[in-house]
Amino acid sequence: MIGELRPAVVVVGASRGIGKAIAEVAAADGATVVLVARSAEGLAAAAADIQKTRGEALTLALDLVAQDAAKRLEDFLSANGLICDVLVNSAGYGLRGSATLLPVEEQIGIVDLNIRSLTDLTLRFLPGMVARGRGGVINLGSVASFTPGPYMALYYASKGFVRSFSEALHQELRRTGVTVTCVAPGPVSTEFLATSGANRAALFKVLPKLDASYVAERAWRGFKSGRRLVVPGISAKLTTLLASMMPSAVLLPLIGRLQRRSNDPCPCGSGKKFISCCGARRGARAG
Repeated sequence: MIGELRPAVVVVGASRGIGKAIAEVAAADGATVVLVARSAEGLAAAAADIQKTRGEALTLALDLVAQDAAKRLEDFLSANGLICDVLVNSAGYGLRGSATLLPVEEQIGIVDLNIRSLTDLTLRFLPGMVARGRGGVINLGSVASFTPGPYMALYYASKGFVRSFSEALHQELRRTGVTVTCVAPGPVSTEFLATSGANRAALFKVLPKLDASYVAERAWRGFKSGRRLVVPGISAKLTTLLASMMPSAVLLPLIGRLQRRSNDPCPCGSGKKFISCCGARRGARAG
């Protein structure tokens, strides 16, 4: 029965980075945390760190893009006498490069994880939260959600969905006792920058990088105070302000230039480097 089940903070993407940091903050706040990710080894290490501070952490190794992932998570919680009181959706990935050249399957994977899985889990657990009149969802967005992103097109678009979806749900549920918070940091010092290839782009070299623990603390504090949107750090706030003020005709070429490297393959598929192909023709026309 519901009365016999204990509330838990379920953190998806908890084996490293911001997800792991939020799990640590929640555990320090006295919550029982359930760590969910694909890597069993990473989960074990994350749980061990939490248990060192006497926090309670359970782990579930799960492929989040599997069709039955949400159901398996539900079953795991029930088997352990838990309910999802707070859901933290921090799993996701991105790719830097031209959409016409990056592998289609890997790009569709961004949609599957960053959008479909997040949506499935959110809609799966929200009704129970509303019925209990407490809890909520923390969805990890990005400053990338405030603009289209040439050369990281699907990542930016996926984060735009996350922010729009989260803010709409926040408004829908504002009188229910349930909070939906979107956290939109700028670059964070995690493995994401290297695995996505973003660390090779000028844009991510220019913007200052935040510490994951700093983002996690701001995220948890903002959620607990019922905030709709949390943008950690002054640089991220300035970036979103600048994006809102600049016309798209200026902003999009600027982002494209900062995220494209001169020796990247040309999007036209010629096999040549951009600088000696379409980039060179564009420069000749400008002259």
